[in-house]
Amino acid sequence: MILKRLFRRSTTSERSCYEAIVAAARHPVFYADWGVADTLDGRFDMISLHAFLVLDRLKGEQQAFRQALVDELFADMDRSLREMGVGDLSVGKKVRKMAEVFYGRVAAYDLALGGAEGALEAAIARNVFPDGPEAESGPRRLSAYVMAQRAHLASQDTGAIARGVVHFKEPSP
Repeated sequence: MILKRLFRRSTTSERSCYEAIVAAARHPVFYADWGVADTLDGRFDMISLHAFLVLDRLKGEQQAFRQALVDELFADMDRSLREMGVGDLSVGKKVRKMAEVFYGRVAAYDLALGGAEGALEAAIARNVFPDGPEAESGPRRLSAYVMAQRAHLASQDTGAIARGVVHFKEPSP
């Protein structure tokens, strides 16, 4: 009990926000109904997509929080890899590769949001469904979900998000 208190991490605002991102990314409808692969890669793609949504919402403001949120994401990836038994020497390389993938996704989604109609759906199809979706409607549904989440997040207070209070809408099956 005493040791538990000594080693317990206090929850930071970026940790709370990250936990909300992970909870939203783990919604079963993405995997069971929309065809997202229920694999490490598929789950990482969904975490990346939800993290992008928060980063996009805070674009141009809360720079320190945005960076702390990304740092929290990669600290968690590091912890997860170690828990899965990846050796210390290769964890850094794997996290670096994940960072490249993450920043590539963020750039692709950001570009797609400013692009032509259908660009976001194409970016999602390419990144989340690289082998083709199990459900043909997966990219379309996920693209519509992203747009609905953007509108939902836009209505949330910036300060509240930076304090770790962020809410995502439930996806419809």
